[in-house]
Amino acid sequence: MKQLEEKSFNKAHIRGPFKSFRRRCTKLVKEHRARFYILRRCVAMLICWQDNSDDY
Repeated sequence: MKQLEEKSFNKAHIRGPFKSFRRRCTKLVKEHRARFYILRRCVAMLICWQDNSDDY
């Protein structure tokens, strides 16, 4: 019984860091996506604003 507990503990211990690493990577990817989305929208808005300002 003790060996079974040790094996399950070891597996959980080994998988834990990988899950937290995956979670951190996922969080960073989402952050970067959001930043690029905002940047892309700002650039598009500036380009459109500059095109429309020539009309006046």
